[in-house]
This record gives sequence, C-alpha cells and structure tokens, in this order.
Amino acid sequence: MNPQAVWGCLCLLGFSLLRAAKGNLQLLSFQPRTLYQYRYTLDVQLHHTSTPWPWGARLQAEALIHLHRLWRDRGGEELLQVQVHDLKAQHQPEEEESQDRTGGSPVEIALSPEAQAELQQPVFISWNSGKVRAFYGNEAENILISNLKRGIISLFQLQPHAGTTVEEDASGSCQVTYTVSNHSITKIKDLLSCSEPKSGFTSINKIFGVEWQPSSRSQYVVKDSLLQSVLAEESHTVAPALRSRSGIKITSRQQLQLVSSAMPGLAEVSGESLKDVLAGTEARSQPLGMASLFFRRVCTHCPSLRAFLKAFDRQRVKTDTSKVATTWQFQRFIQMLRSAKKRDVLQLLRRAPEETRPFLVEVAVATQSVASLAALSDFLDFSKESKPLLEKFLYTAALSLQPSGELLHLVLDKLDGKQLAPETWETGIIAVGSLVGKLCQQKLCGLQVVERGVETILRGLRGAEEESEVVIYLLALGNAMLPETIPTLLEHTEDGPTAVTAAATSALQRFPAPHICSKVKRAMRRVFHQKRKSYDKTCRLAAAEILLDNHPLPMDVINILLATNEMETEMATFLLLKIQNSLRDHHHLAKKIMKDIMGDPRINNYNFFSKVGISSSFSGPMTVTQDLTSTFGLDLLFLEGGFLRKSVSDFSLLSHGQRLRAAQVTFEAQGMESMMGENLSEGEEEPELMAGMSATFFDVQLRPIIFFRGYTDLMAKVLLSRGEPTSIVRGNLLLMDHHQVIPLQSGLQVTIKLQGGLGLDISADMDVSIWEQEVKTSVTARGSLAMDFQAELDSPFLQATLRSQTEAETSIHFDTKLRFSSSPVLMCLQLREEQVPYREVFTVSQSAGSQSSTARKGRHGTLSGREFALHQTNSKVCNLLLTAEKE
Repeated sequence: MNPQAVWGCLCLLGFSLLRAAKGNLQLLSFQPRTLYQYRYTLDVQLHHTSTPWPWGARLQAEALIHLHRLWRDRGGEELLQVQVHDLKAQHQPEEEESQDRTGGSPVEIALSPEAQAELQQPVFISWNSGKVRAFYGNEAENILISNLKRGIISLFQLQPHAGTTVEEDASGSCQVTYTVSNHSITKIKDLLSCSEPKSGFTSINKIFGVEWQPSSRSQYVVKDSLLQSVLAEESHTVAPALRSRSGIKITSRQQLQLVSSAMPGLAEVSGESLKDVLAGTEARSQPLGMASLFFRRVCTHCPSLRAFLKAFDRQRVKTDTSKVATTWQFQRFIQMLRSAKKRDVLQLLRRAPEETRPFLVEVAVATQSVASLAALSDFLDFSKESKPLLEKFLYTAALSLQPSGELLHLVLDKLDGKQLAPETWETGIIAVGSLVGKLCQQKLCGLQVVERGVETILRGLRGAEEESEVVIYLLALGNAMLPETIPTLLEHTEDGPTAVTAAATSALQRFPAPHICSKVKRAMRRVFHQKRKSYDKTCRLAAAEILLDNHPLPMDVINILLATNEMETEMATFLLLKIQNSLRDHHHLAKKIMKDIMGDPRINNYNFFSKVGISSSFSGPMTVTQDLTSTFGLDLLFLEGGFLRKSVSDFSLLSHGQRLRAAQVTFEAQGMESMMGENLSEGEEEPELMAGMSATFFDVQLRPIIFFRGYTDLMAKVLLSRGEPTSIVRGNLLLMDHHQVIPLQSGLQVTIKLQGGLGLDISADMDVSIWEQEVKTSVTARGSLAMDFQAELDSPFLQATLRSQTEAETSIHFDTKLRFSSSPVLMCLQLREEQVPYREVFTVSQSAGSQSSTARKGRHGTLSGREFALHQTNSKVCNLLLTAEKE
C-alpha cells in the first residue's frame, strides 16, 4: 500500500477519534434481553434565606430503577420499559435545633399500599440514542406519582454531541446547551426559556412581582455507548421584588448510577411498529406529555365564605385602613371570595351594615372572580345607590393592578346611558381610561371591550361642550397611555384654553420616552416658545419638562436656558432649578447631555444662574435598600408677588429598572394675580379665580377636586371653613398578587404565592388666611402593608410549606407654611415620618401521611421616626416661622 495513503488513513482515524473525544460520543443504546439496574436518589430542600442559617424542609428518597429494551426498529428507535422498585422516602422533622444547629434524625415516610402499587406500575419511552421521543403510561394514575416518574424519565433525555437545542422533559419545553468532553456530557438548561401550560398570574408592574433566579446543570457519564451515571442539580431563588431578604431557596438534586447490566431481562416483543408493540403489553399505556402535570393542593384550613355567613351577626369587620389588622382581613376576604359562589357574595354585600359595604366592595373588585363581579353587577344600582359607594367601586376598579376585561365590561355597563352625578360620571370616565391602559399593558388591546372603552372616551371627547368635560376625557386618555391618541392630545395642547392645554400636556407627560417622537417635541417647542399664541406659565413649564425628560437634543436644552433670560424671575428660577436637579438624578435620561452643556462657561455662568426667586424644585432619596429606592420630590412655583401658584409633592419608587409614581399631590391656585395687584403677561388671558387639588396614585390620575371657584365661593369657604382635611384616597388595595408553579426536573412541584395588601388613608388640606396673609398646606399619608409570601412543595410522600409574613404601619406628614406679609416671602417645608412598627413571622409546615408539624420563628421592632432635612435655607426659615408662631 502507498505509504502516503496509509498515513492519510491514520490521520483521518486519529482526527475522528479526537473529534469523538472532544465534541461527540458514539450513539447510545441498550441491549435486548438485559436488565439494567440503576440506583436513583433524590434530595429536595426548601429553606428561608432570611434566617441566619438554613431553616426549612427537606425530602430524600432512593429507589432501584429497572430498565429493559422491549423493541428496536431499523432506524435505531427503541422502546424502553422503566419501572421503580423499593422506593424509600424520608424527611427532616422540624424540631428545636441543637447548639450546632442540626435538626433531628431523618424520619422514614410510610407509603400507603396504593402508592406503592402505583409506583411499581411500569412506564414506557420511545428512545433514540438519548432522545426521549414519546412517553407512555397510565393517564388515570395519581398526578404526583406520574410526575415523579416523569422526573426519572427526564434523566434519560440527552444527546451525545455538542450543541444547543430545545428539549421537553418534566420542566417543560426548554432550551438546553450541551458540551461533550471525553466520556462526559454536560447539559445546561435555561429554565427561563421553558414553556409549560399557563397556570399562574403576576402583577403587571415588576416592582410588585417576584424575582426568580433559576439554574439547572446535568452531568452525564457515557462509556461504550451505555449511560453510566447522571447527576442533575437545579436551584431556584424566589423572593418578593420589594424585599429580597424574605426569599426562599429551592434546591433539587437527582442522581442515577448504573448498578448492574449483567442480569437477564425481558425478551423483546415482536411488532412492525411501536404502536403494535405497545398494544401487546399488559399495561395498555396511553401516550402522555413529558411536561409535569399541574397539581392543585386542596386547602383544608382556608377560610370559607359560607362558614363566615353562618356566623355573620357575630363577626366584626374592621374598616380602619391605616391599621395592619384591617389589611390582613382584606386579604382573608379575598381568599374567601375567590372560591365563593355568586349567591354567597351577593348575600354578603346585602347583609353588610352600611359602614362596611365600601370595604366589601373593595374586596369584591380585588377578587375579580366571575362570581364576585356578577354579584357586584346585581348589587350596584347606579340609579339608586349612594354616591360615595359608587365612587368607591369606580376608584377601586381604576386602581386595580391587574384588571380583567370583565371588570372593564362591568364599569362600562354601569356608566352606559345613566343619569349620574357629575362627580360619579367623572370618576367613571377616569376609571375607564385606567382599565384600558392596564389591559393594553397585558397585551389585551385587541379585546372588544377594550375597543369599546377607547371609543367611549374618544366619542365623549369629540362631543364634549363644557371645558370641564374635555379636561376629564383628556385625563382619561392620560391614564390609558395609548400611542394612537397622541395626535388628539397634541391638538388640544396647542389649540385649547389654559385648563385644556394643562390637562393635555399632563397626559403627554405620562408617556414613556419612546413615544415622545419628533412630532411631539416640535409641538412642545411651539408651546414653550409661544410660537402660535401665549400660554399660561404652568403649560409652558410642562412643555419644557417633556422636552428635557425625553432624550433632549442639545439645542433644546440651550434654547430653554436662553429663554430664561426673558422670563419672569419666579418662572426662570423654577426652570433653572429643575435643570440643576436633573444633574443630580442618576436615572435622568438627559443627565449626560446637560452635564456636557453645563461644562460650557458661556452657559454655566452667573448671568444664567443668578435668579433670586423663591420658587424651587428638588428631589432626593427617602429610603435606599438593595431592592428599592424611594424618592421625594417637591416643585413650588410662585407668582411674582409671592403667592403660591402651584405645588407638586411626589413620592416615587425605583426598583428593578422600573419607576412608579406611588403618590403625587398637586395644589394649584390661579387668578390670584388680580387679587395681588399683579399685571398679566402680554397676550396672556386672565384666568378665573380658582384653587384645587389633584392626585395621582400608583400611576393613576384621580378626579381633580376644586376647593373654590370665584371670589364669592372663596369668601364663603373662608368664612364657613370647618378646618377638616379633604380625603384624597382612603381604602384597601391588592398591591401584590402572584401565583407561579415551578415544575422541578425531578417531577416535584413548587408553587409560589405572594399576596400583599395596602391600606391607605391620604388626606390634604389647604388653609388660606387673607387677614394673616398666610397659606398653609398639609398632606398626611397613613398606611399599612401586609405581605404573605409562601412556597409549597408537593410530592407523593410529603407536602411542605414555607411561609414569610411581613407587616408594617407608617405615617408621613408633609406641611408647608407660607407667609407673604413681608418681603421676601417666607416659606417653611416640613417632611416627617412617624415611627414604624414592623413584624416578620417565618413558618415551616410539613405533612407526611397522617403526621404533620408546624414550626415558627419571628422578629419584630420599631424604626424610629425622623424628620427629613430638605435644605439648609429651608431649615433657617422654619426655625424663624415656628419660633414666631410659638410666641
């Protein structure tokens, strides 16, 4: 033979062997008439991450797995029979830990004869060199046992060559990546890519959801085309996004080790096809899916509405929304109503005393079951029911964090064709806008009821004759935040009277940066620079904010700065402070551009920034944790004579890349120029004397409130004022509602549940004293938060639940005092938080057979109250005013 040919053959052979060693293995197969015995072990643990040491539940199991090859076709497809033998399980009891923090000895779990019989029933898989093509078993089998077998079968799902593909196993259909080296195969599964039947829900806003960090890694050893061992490990860390300290970690470890492959096994079954072979087996198996089936645990201790109604006359419903006991009660009622029938919900609403009906309406809306909404539909009569109860229903619907199409349908039906009080109608339209926007965020814009809601707002806007009606429809469009309505908003921004322009620009400010396109920016430039007509200073400032907050062009920033030279002192001061404040905001989209511009001495000089007005704009952090930053912002715009034109108090949350306006309260007074003897700007229309307030709560604009309109009304309010604050929001809100099923590769199931309720009472007051020449405003927010987070493990032998409950109460006060009897005007701002009591309880419950146990740990404390130092000048003025007040 030619030596070169021999050398070439040897090189080719060596290359092939090297390729096999580095990236591929030989095709996998099992031999006929051979019993393959594998030892299977399973170790699943759940523990709280917030305790100083791991504390939770643990399940261990081991068994022998018998595998036979029953049939093989010419293409390499094999029918394998897999059977579980001698399964033993044990769990770690929850006893008091010893000094070395080790629990008691593992306790054996006694299996019932029925469970043992079902475990030993064989299952069959269609298998081709590592790939499980199909799974066959008894579809009437216990779900948990069937899922356990799926977990064992999943260990036989592999491929002998490197690459990325999509596989189906007990976890669902997931993307996996293989690497091969020598006799080892490593599989990394991307659990975030897995698709399984939808069996849960979560909040639209990630701030109120659950953070889930999963990982999965499997190691296979293959020799001589035979699977020798498997080690599969996965972990899941789940925690409330707002409080990662209250998390739970789940680990699952499966191991399969070949024990024997020398024993004689079952004879092969003859047949032309896989279907014929299966028909010949005694088991009569049906094709089943590889993904684990969803298991719903039966709750034996959950509250029942039927039982509550039987003892209704002896029950007392708490209604103080600022107390955490009321918030826990709110969540318990939601659990009752989710499984209740319509007649029981309706009976509850009708039998309830009048003072508790608003609370129960909140519960029924938050539940959003078919039965609860149907009961509300029958109970609420918009032609007869009291106005406060109807507004409570509409506000609760508007603030619902994850509304359904059925809820919007109910609101529209109740508004359609009814003669309603103006306040109720306004609240209803605003609620429609909020529901439409949230349904579209859930990608449900195509629902017929959503289209009906949009048409209701647009048709009403086109037909509105009164200015106040137009404003309400524009605010509803702001709540909806639909990009297709931006042209409508722009039209009203440029051509409407002051109130309409203000409402339209306010709606545009709600849109995220990607929707503030060049067309919007051109319109905002025309408003700010008054190219078509004169605009009120608040509208011009809103237009400037839209330009500055949405990826501004450098020329826009420069032109706005140049325009301040021609503005009145107070307006210029406010705008310059707004720009300076954005430089301190790490999350501001224009920070870099503004920083570059401010580096130019022609801009950043005394000529620009020497304004001496008393208007101000600032924001800063209140609380910073690893999960959340809460900020407080205050904008104060004054008239040249020192009277307050507009104040905006803003409380926002920043977490996981999202920003949420938790609460914003705006006081506005207009028409004061004539009372103060000031002249209007050239071309500016004389506004009506008016003072009012508006609020945004969890990104939902509420109906504005008017304190007075006109001089006569002002005098009447001043003379007849009772000094009582105006309630802005009072009620309960289901803040967090998350339900997630995590199918482990082992076939076991973990269900994650998070429910968080918020009780809130926000009130505001504005006191104008003409004689003492003082203006006082105050905003008080009292609230309670109750959060229940739990993970449930379901297996054929053990049910375990880890639970973390957190509660807190807080009260925040923001007061302003303005004295304009002297020059310069004196202003004092006070922001203080009362002490915050909190409590956490951690629970571990386990149930195996007829035995069950529960253990609890907890901690509680009180965070000291504090007063926030806003800035040095403010502190000096406050000392001066408060000292004078005491004297």
